[in-house]
Amino acid sequence: QVQLVESGGELVQAGGSLRLSCAASGLTSDNRAMGWFRQAPGKEREFVAAVSWGGAQTYYAESVKGRFTISRANAQNTVSLQMNSLKSEDTSLYYCAAAASRFALSRSDYYSAGKYGSWGQGTQVTVSS
Repeated sequence: QVQLVESGGELVQAGGSLRLSCAASGLTSDNRAMGWFRQAPGKEREFVAAVSWGGAQTYYAESVKGRFTISRANAQNTVSLQMNSLKSEDTSLYYCAAAASRFALSRSDYYSAGKYGSWGQGTQVTVSS
């Protein structure tokens, strides 16, 4: 089991930027795909972004494409989510997740919460309009 701890969430004005970080420990996370998901009150958890285990491939939800950037630093066991041009609809609890399987996933698997076996406790992002 990989332990994940998110940080960086806070209150920000619309149009602003935030950088979320996820620190991993436990079983080796550097050979697992990593993802960010979010869940707003009364809504289902939704995919935000993911990065392949080697960092070469990244995937984004259409709603954040061009505004968010996911990256990873395997030497530091961290994954980051740079969020720019934030909108009120980005307000949510953001979760970091590690894939249940090591190495490569099929393209569709990156977008599926069910393919991730370890989750952090979440960090709150609130965007005021």
